[in-house]
Amino acid sequence: MGHALTLAAFLAVASPVFAADLEDARDLMEAGEFVAAREMFEVLARSGNADAEELIGVMYALGLGVERDDERAFEWYLRASMKGHPGAQSGIGWYYEIGRGMPTPDLVRAYLWYALSAIGGDVDAPDSLEELTPRMTADERARAQVLVDDYRVWMYPFR
Repeated sequence: MGHALTLAAFLAVASPVFAADLEDARDLMEAGEFVAAREMFEVLARSGNADAEELIGVMYALGLGVERDDERAFEWYLRASMKGHPGAQSGIGWYYEIGRGMPTPDLVRAYLWYALSAIGGDVDAPDSLEELTPRMTADERARAQVLVDDYRVWMYPFR
């Protein structure tokens, strides 16, 4: 028991952002303190926090405190997306839809990620699907639905 208390005290002193909360980091981001915000997000992301991963993706996508980097933004969004983060899933869908940082757009994968985002509760995802669907062929929609069905049972088993 004594060792656990000593370790907890050491971690609290040695790394003040260890106990940082996501809202504090968001507040820093909104205040334009991007370097400090990213440092806090990275600590949280190393612990597997999907919200922090998504927000790091936003920072790279928009060039907030970092050089804009579509490849890195996509990867951060992807990490959060695989954990079921609806906002990050919409971000992935958008990257696929417009083909930003990719050789060409991929409407099938855009549909997949928008649909997963909608299942996860992102209120804007149904609008994205509504705008995307008329641009797809029947074959593309069918292929996308197969992927949605594959992911849905794994990512959202109770929805």
